[in-house]
Amino acid sequence: MNLKRILLAHGGGGRLTRDLIKGKFLPALHNRYLEPLSDSAVLPELPRGRLAFTTDAFVVDPIVFPGGDLGYLSVCGTLNDLAVAGARPLWISWALILEEGLDEEVLDIVVKGARKAALESNVDIVAGDTKVVPKGKGDKAFAVTSGVGVIAPGVELFDQAVVEGDAILVSGPIGDHGAAIMAVRQGLTGDMRSDVAPVWPLVNVLLEAGLEIRVLHDPTRGGVATVCHEVAEKTGLSMILEEKELPVRSSVRAISDLLGLDPLYMACEGRFLAWVAEKHAQKAIDVLRSHPMGRDGAIIGWVSRRPPGGSPVILRTRFGTERPLDLLTGLELPRIC
Repeated sequence: MNLKRILLAHGGGGRLTRDLIKGKFLPALHNRYLEPLSDSAVLPELPRGRLAFTTDAFVVDPIVFPGGDLGYLSVCGTLNDLAVAGARPLWISWALILEEGLDEEVLDIVVKGARKAALESNVDIVAGDTKVVPKGKGDKAFAVTSGVGVIAPGVELFDQAVVEGDAILVSGPIGDHGAAIMAVRQGLTGDMRSDVAPVWPLVNVLLEAGLEIRVLHDPTRGGVATVCHEVAEKTGLSMILEEKELPVRSSVRAISDLLGLDPLYMACEGRFLAWVAEKHAQKAIDVLRSHPMGRDGAIIGWVSRRPPGGSPVILRTRFGTERPLDLLTGLELPRIC
């Protein structure tokens, strides 16, 4: 298929749309549910358990970045939302909104990225759509997804289960994705790479270890600090984070210092936070570190009673002082996913 650039006609529903689907998408995303190209994917019965369903949209800029691309990010991001709910991902839909004039090479990267994420997660992309907007009315490409998974019997994860004394764990270094995106935007060179990856393999190992896992979250937009605020709001407790225990790469610290950002608020796309009963915290870390994806996992804090007027999220600094971590506004959180 000799596409070169996306035209408005590729979204018109005629011959060029058909050529785009059959020449670009079907060969890369081929599976028995997608191949019929019917109005709906007809899927087999679900495994035993409860259904989990999520939807998301991705508007990352740039759409190709060190360590990933819009396609890989959008599929991983959606599957990770299922994973931190305790659900084994099964199927996903993937729709693209393309801007007129998009280069074929860029589209190829995005499609191959989506395929890579699906293969790594053993998940089929079973439905999709393509729309084209006039040049200047989009931002090269946007992705819209929905995902379906199943939560096995006995898995119960929810914020309200968190209690005083619970440990807060992170599965790996924080801020990698946000730092990589910001470095590209500022024209900075270095070894920064996004951490984007499917987290279900690591989540599954943790869930199967027989530990008291209260809840899991992926710290995407707003990073670790924002997720901790969400849990604090739902529980009425305080999240105490230890600065000396935070796993932050030196390159991420350098980018953060240069741009006046805080790694605690920078997005991760291949990490998760886990709230674990105190008695199982060390065992949970051992489990994480036994897996290649979790070898840099760490206990970064604990849950405390919140006194009247107390801060929801507190950072205990390397010097032993404490400072509140505020919930930032949108203007202070750059668009990275």
